[in-house]
Amino acid sequence: MTIAIGSDHGGVELKDFLVQLLRAKGIEVEDVGTNGNDSVDYPDFGRLVALRVSKGEVERGILICTNGIGMSILANKFPGIRAALVHDLQVARMSREHTDSNILVLGGGVTEKSLAEQILEVWLQTPFAGGRHQRRLDKIAQVEKELGTRIKEES
Repeated sequence: MTIAIGSDHGGVELKDFLVQLLRAKGIEVEDVGTNGNDSVDYPDFGRLVALRVSKGEVERGILICTNGIGMSILANKFPGIRAALVHDLQVARMSREHTDSNILVLGGGVTEKSLAEQILEVWLQTPFAGGRHQRRLDKIAQVEKELGTRIKEES
């Protein structure tokens, strides 16, 4: 699995921590930045991750800004993205089981590293449940198709 990860200045410390954890697990990580504490605009980095996931160039993504809200809004503009802003373990599990989230969003200013590590582990290990949840995701895909934002289906 390859995961793209990006943050703004408000999430760079947590991003760097998670990059180390992921690499220690043998997961390939594409770190798109930012790499310092200078103020940057979160859409610039969120876009890089969401686009890669949307195009299928990486399996999943992680985005971090100060509170996670801006990154969530941005990422969910992209076709096929199911970005979930997660603050606890139950939501991490449900984001995968129920909505097959493909981008994990965290708030770097509101999520302690120890909790982020636990959230990441749950998010990585929890499979999509399918069943009635697939029916709901199909309806979301239909909305994308009707709006003209659906990724072309593979033949």
